[in-house]
Amino acid sequence: MVQNSPRATTAPGHSDSATPPSTASSGLDRFFEITKRGSTVATEIRGGLVTFFAMAYIIALNPLIIGATPDIDGRLVSGYTPTLSETGSVVMDDGVLASMAMVAAATALIGGLMTILMGVVGRYPIGIATGLGINAMMAASIVQSMTWAQAMGLVVWEGVIITILVLTGFRKAVFRAVPRVLRTSISVGIGLFVALVGLINAGVIRKPSGGGTTPVQLGVDGSLVGWPVLVFVVGLGLVIWLYLRRVKGAMLIAIAGATVLAVIIEAITHIGSSATYGPTGWSLNVPTLAGVTWSMPDLGLLFNVDLFGAFAGGPEAILLVLLTIFALLLADFFDTMGTVVAIGQEGGMLDSQGDPPRLQQILLVDSIAAIAGGLGSVSSNTSYIESASGVGEGARTGLASIVTGALFLLSVFLAPIVNIIPSEAVAPVLFFVGFLMMTQITEIDWNDLELAIPAFATLAFMPFSYSITVGIGVGFLLYVFIKTVRGKARQVHPLLWVVAALFLVYFVQGALLSLF
Repeated sequence: MVQNSPRATTAPGHSDSATPPSTASSGLDRFFEITKRGSTVATEIRGGLVTFFAMAYIIALNPLIIGATPDIDGRLVSGYTPTLSETGSVVMDDGVLASMAMVAAATALIGGLMTILMGVVGRYPIGIATGLGINAMMAASIVQSMTWAQAMGLVVWEGVIITILVLTGFRKAVFRAVPRVLRTSISVGIGLFVALVGLINAGVIRKPSGGGTTPVQLGVDGSLVGWPVLVFVVGLGLVIWLYLRRVKGAMLIAIAGATVLAVIIEAITHIGSSATYGPTGWSLNVPTLAGVTWSMPDLGLLFNVDLFGAFAGGPEAILLVLLTIFALLLADFFDTMGTVVAIGQEGGMLDSQGDPPRLQQILLVDSIAAIAGGLGSVSSNTSYIESASGVGEGARTGLASIVTGALFLLSVFLAPIVNIIPSEAVAPVLFFVGFLMMTQITEIDWNDLELAIPAFATLAFMPFSYSITVGIGVGFLLYVFIKTVRGKARQVHPLLWVVAALFLVYFVQGALLSLF
């Protein structure tokens, strides 16, 4: 990892090379260190916009995951009891739609407030919102054994614990105990993960519809078909062309251009979503201007939390709750570490020790965001790797986060406008950011097998398991194992032994839970 790498400051589409003296001497510039980090106010605004557009899908996706899933009592997170069809699925009536709208509003509000807090306190270009994976765990597993209010209470406790770990310095110490080669492999692995996310969001890579002999395939039955895929292809070609021509705002322009194309296509063809049209429909947001209105949000989900209800029961129930909190904590803990490292390395913002500026403040805000997500009934909020798209556009400071957060707050009222942007228009930028992060792979010494093997496992398991946490855990375990069998156990930092043991428990938690 090299601070202020040439790619971070001079690559096409990155920050402006100079800042006017008036800007450099302003209080805004001094507070955010805009000039010091090689950026400008205009670049930070562009980067903040790109990060928002790359993250905005969570406003539409989180309601589908949390807002329409009944808990153990058959109630939604809003308290509404939905009607179930003969197949057991939720009937999408007005009550369910209202519940989803409440989740959307709360998701945008909490994400906006926490992202602004990251900008002001952490002063780092990271957007924060409901963490994918954790929200799915909540819907698919946790609320099958408790109410939504109790599940959100567990998220709050997880956030409290991780905040304590930050305040005591433990989280920062673990961060610094990770060998630099593993940090680099985490960054590269996340690049592959982000690229895969982009391909899946665009429908370029997907599961075979009829099962098939392979777990994934190209498009539909091995072929690229449908107008949404065309939007992805055009968007990818546009971002590459603009980036090679060193056009400032290349990623933002590509997102806007692909969105305009998508709106035109939808107006002519009336494709609709994949849920109604089939595999060649829009995967999430339908790019249509119809129904774009202003409305007052319903924030009734805020503070609808039961902090102690999940602990009511015998020892087995309490053990189940503790293991659940542990799983949530470990996922939050190391997802954030990977994200912070990857973004810092992509932007050339790491110091000689491989640490980002204001590391303690960054980790503290991220921990508080977990608490806020639980209190807002939208699941744990965490740092988003999609922020790398804004960093790729040139963002280097917390000012970009404030721009992103402000747009999230605006989305509380104007969610329909945000929902115009289809994931197929953002996916090309995510894929291209994966390429930018992949270039760091040359910093890994592949001839040193003691480091190369865990590094490879880290960057391979992230996309293949679709989990940043799993990739980090496998890499850590292999690093400790190899050092031990080579008679070099003393070279392993004591904290890494602790972390490796925790990951071992994490990977066998299913077996542990089955015992109870």
